[in-house]
Amino acid sequence: MTGATVSPLRFPRIAVLGAGHVGPVIARVAIAAGYHVSIAASGDPEKIALITQVLAPGAEPRWAADAVEGSDLVVLAIPLHKFAAFDPGVVADKLVVDTMNYWPPIDGVQAMFDDRRYCSSEIVQHRLSRSTIVKTLNHIGYHELEDDRRPVGSRERRALGVAGDDAGAVDVAADVIERIGYDTVRLDSLRAGRRLQPGGPAFGVSLRRTEFELALRAEAA
Repeated sequence: MTGATVSPLRFPRIAVLGAGHVGPVIARVAIAAGYHVSIAASGDPEKIALITQVLAPGAEPRWAADAVEGSDLVVLAIPLHKFAAFDPGVVADKLVVDTMNYWPPIDGVQAMFDDRRYCSSEIVQHRLSRSTIVKTLNHIGYHELEDDRRPVGSRERRALGVAGDDAGAVDVAADVIERIGYDTVRLDSLRAGRRLQPGGPAFGVSLRRTEFELALRAEAA
């Protein structure tokens, strides 16, 4: 079960949940692309005000509930081990971009995610059943996300995958990725997002769109 069907939005307002390594970089590149961005951590926004000012100037630090309420798209960029304590009600009825990875060598075994029948974003969707989940931005390093951006038409423009069960939600997320500076390859289901995870053919590899598509097809063969 997922949230309501998502209609394309021309310029969605973005809330980034997570102010560690990943969140501020996502906020920064989204602001550079012209988006209105708010950012939240797990507590008082005053605690991340300086971090935001330095690492994501222009982003608005807010309480998580307030950031989400004023947004059209929510980027979930919290540490995976904190997801079990995350309140699903905060993002109910929202389009949520899941950037998290389950990587036991790094994170240790997380019981919630240690079910090989599902990709990690499917497990996120099961728990956030009133939200619509799209998987992307998990297979590029946060340190590369800013540096690897290229304008449309560049021969060096890198591709990123966008996976989801709701075509409208995938379109919204893909448009953001493209405006940030990447080509996109749409995967037709959240389940297919396992190909973007650690061990998948697209994880941590810089590929152009054609190369990305070929890698996915080769892995599926």
